Amino acid sequence: MAMASVRSGLLRTLRGGSRPAAPQKRGFASSSHHDDAYETAKWEKITYLGIAGCTLLAIYNLSKGHPHHEEPPAYPYLHIRNKEFPWGPDGLFEVKEKHH
Repeated sequence: MAMASVRSGLLRTLRGGSRPAAPQKRGFASSSHHDDAYETAKWEKITYLGIAGCTLLAIYNLSKGHPHHEEPPAYPYLHIRNKEFPWGPDGLFEVKEKHH
C-alpha cells in the first residue's frame, strides 16, 4: 500500500501533474496594515516618555522629605536588656558551649 502511494507520487511528478496549491500566507492585523518600523518608533517614544515621567515622579516624591516621629516609649514587652542577667551577659538559651 505504501509503495503504491510512493509510486503514484513519482509518476505524477514525472508527468508534470498538477501540484497542490501552496497555502496562502495569513496576514495578521498588526503586520498587514501597519508598518513595523512605525510601530517600533511609536513604542520607543512611549517608553522614553514613561521613563521620563517615572523619573520626574520619583524626584518629586523623594524631594518632599518625610516626617520625623518621636521615640516610642519603652514598653516592657519589647524585652530590652537594660542590665545583665543573673547568670551572665547571654540569654538563657544563648549559652555558649564551654570546652572542658
